[in-house]
Amino acid sequence: MITVLDQLNRFSSAQAEVEFLKCCGSRNWARSLTDARPFTDVDALFQKAESVWWSLSDEDWLEAFRAHPKIGEQKAAAAQSEQARSWSAQEQSGVQNTVTETKAALAAGNQEYEERFGFIFIVCATGKTSAEMLAILSARLQNDPGPELRTAAEEQRKITRLRLEKLLSE
Repeated sequence: MITVLDQLNRFSSAQAEVEFLKCCGSRNWARSLTDARPFTDVDALFQKAESVWWSLSDEDWLEAFRAHPKIGEQKAAAAQSEQARSWSAQEQSGVQNTVTETKAALAAGNQEYEERFGFIFIVCATGKTSAEMLAILSARLQNDPGPELRTAAEEQRKITRLRLEKLLSE
């Protein structure tokens, strides 16, 4: 039986990069993973994904952030694949049935965050309610810009891991 990992290993570079971009919007991250193939097992893929992520520049991280819609919104600043849009919607399901006040507070917080830090608020939203995300957003608004970029990068790392797991389970 051919696994998804086997398919990723066999894809052309262009095909593999498209698949990896579904998981993380950094082109350099996707290219590095593509170039690192073949992976012997999923643990090797996960380890490489993480080591590549932490080796990237701030601009690569920002590129990945732009591939996400703001919490509570549907459209990302950068183009997303249909699969990535679907995963974002699933990840943000805790916001879909939110009361109007909380949605408004998230929208205002998103705007304040972006003005303060220069990039969108990134949080691994899976399993979190809108109230939890609002509390996290409010707390992170108190951070200094340098540490906040690393905090956002850690959240992106978690999202990427979850999306790699989803990709491999298809």
